[in-house]
Amino acid sequence: MRPGAAKERELVRIGELARRAAVPVATIKHYLREGLLAPVQSGKNSALYDAADVGRVRRIKELQEKSFLPLRVIRDVLEGVPTLASVEQTIRGALTGLHSSSARTRASLTRSGVSALDLDWLRRIGAIVPVPEAPEESYAGDDLELLRVLGAARRAGLTADMLPLSIVADYIEAIRNLVRVELQLFETGVLPRAGENVGELTEQATKLSEKLVVLLRRRMIVPTLERRIEDGRRPLTPRPKSRK
Repeated sequence: MRPGAAKERELVRIGELARRAAVPVATIKHYLREGLLAPVQSGKNSALYDAADVGRVRRIKELQEKSFLPLRVIRDVLEGVPTLASVEQTIRGALTGLHSSSARTRASLTRSGVSALDLDWLRRIGAIVPVPEAPEESYAGDDLELLRVLGAARRAGLTADMLPLSIVADYIEAIRNLVRVELQLFETGVLPRAGENVGELTEQATKLSEKLVVLLRRRMIVPTLERRIEDGRRPLTPRPKSRK
């Protein structure tokens, strides 16, 4: 090889590729069938692979085991095609910047007046999730803010009879449907057209949708209230006909 020439890539057989990547040969064959890998040279009885594909195999396994992504999504991620999975960390980062990073333990929250039964119920329905790997049960970010809002409501005099905690489950279901619509629009509208600006546009779209929901709720609450008042003037059920 002459000085200054590019180094030739190392070619290996499938068994060696599997050994270096610490996976079974069957895994490599599965990735080949799914179009995630391809041989550099393919003969009648054998094939050779780029040794650099070891990193690609490890990346595929990581996306499977840590992010639980299906192979069809992993293929898009590896090829640089923008998908919801490929921008997940950007969305997480944008949302993280919207709330405090402080945390409080369960014991601290109950001492401040948060009901242990409320904590257990909110956790059971998935409204709050403890901080992972914390030495004791703790809550942070939006979970902590939710608990603060509910606590403020109680201190303001909104008792459990006036504002039952079960309303949180109704909120979750309504907002889950809204989020599905948002993500579908984002996936079909923004991602195919974002190009190199996908990161910046993802971050902006995440923050703007947050504001949009607040503004639309504010805009809709009075007209909706007016309609409810108007509906209240009419009988909810037909009046029985008077007997002659």
